[in-house]
Amino acid sequence: MLMLRYWPRFVSACRRRYGHTFTLRIAGMGTLVYLDDPADIKQVFAGDPAIYHAGEANSMLSGLLGPASVLVVDDEVHRDRRRLMLEPFHRDAVARQTKVMAEIAAANIADWPVGTAFPVAPKMSQITLEVIMRLVIGASDPARLAALREVLPRLLNLSAFELLAIGTPSLQQRLPWRGVRRRIEEADRLLYAEIADCRADPDLAVRTDALAMLVRAADQAGRSMTDAELRDQLMTLLVAGHDTTATGLAWALERLSRHPAALAKAVRAAETGDDEYLDAVAKETLRSRPVVFDVGRILTQPVEIAGHLLPAGVMVAPGVGLVHSDDRIYPDADRFDPDRMIGATLSPTTWLPFGGGARRCLGATFAMAEMRVVLREVLQRVELATTSERGERQRVKHVILTPEQGARITVTGRRTPHTRVGHENTAATT
Repeated sequence: MLMLRYWPRFVSACRRRYGHTFTLRIAGMGTLVYLDDPADIKQVFAGDPAIYHAGEANSMLSGLLGPASVLVVDDEVHRDRRRLMLEPFHRDAVARQTKVMAEIAAANIADWPVGTAFPVAPKMSQITLEVIMRLVIGASDPARLAALREVLPRLLNLSAFELLAIGTPSLQQRLPWRGVRRRIEEADRLLYAEIADCRADPDLAVRTDALAMLVRAADQAGRSMTDAELRDQLMTLLVAGHDTTATGLAWALERLSRHPAALAKAVRAAETGDDEYLDAVAKETLRSRPVVFDVGRILTQPVEIAGHLLPAGVMVAPGVGLVHSDDRIYPDADRFDPDRMIGATLSPTTWLPFGGGARRCLGATFAMAEMRVVLREVLQRVELATTSERGERQRVKHVILTPEQGARITVTGRRTPHTRVGHENTAATT
């Protein structure tokens, strides 16, 4: 119950009490061993994926994502599927999408209220969902886009009670959870229709959306994905790439509104095209307010880690939030300071908001570019009020950590954005 309600605070308290490596035994999940030493985390991330099973650790998501999702498979199946999915998220492919990201953000920002405090997290969610639907799925039919806008948020914002039917799919046949099944079926109907249209599109060869690239892709044996496999990857990209990026953006605005000096620098960066500082804001936000607090790997055989021999079946959990809040790694770690990220060489075991190793998030470059583009549009188009109120607490929502009050901000006025031609040529790298 403490994990469900106070995940980051509870785990951080355990570290203070028990040390840098400690064990939790959690009903329904089993035995977790938390790690926060970069050397131990490197061992996990660089270890044999056949021994460190991430797909098995994510198996509770298969009821929503599907059995073919790149998140829930392991070994050769994961390797081959990940290879097929790399092209849409290559740096050059992402760079071609940033103009549309900016247009989507600008249209949403135009409707923000002026002079009234409002939670910006739902606005960020609208933006990132539209980006996913248009740039990843490639949806263009107005009626289907409208249907997707309606059904996907209802599917991606399930209550804790409804989530039981995701971890235990057989519950979807029972009356209290049949609504979850109906939402999944409606989303499936729309996604399969998009897949069919994509396959039949005479311009498939020149389409740049992720779905088209996945339809065209083939593995080393020449095998392409089936409709069911494509559906599972689309659902994965929706779930993993929508709420997470939206939450990161909401946290960025929450942090900037409480740090006037950083906000002033970010506004200047947006006006002058200083992408380095906007990237630094995004990186420092993901450090100080990680969207996901840990990542898991289930051991398939006994392994010695941190001086302990751990048996097969244990889940080792590199603690993203534990590492990011360690004063030994980030001096005065509680302080929000984007300047610490300027020119910094970030180690994959000390800055790990996207996980690491062979399971590092496929969409990391896409997410960083989207955060930079959306932040630029916000800061160029509206004036944000600063506040001396205490920062919002982290609230556990499914497997992510969102601002407790939805990241409430106040827009005090509107700006006229500077026109800079040809600036957005490269995507952010991490």
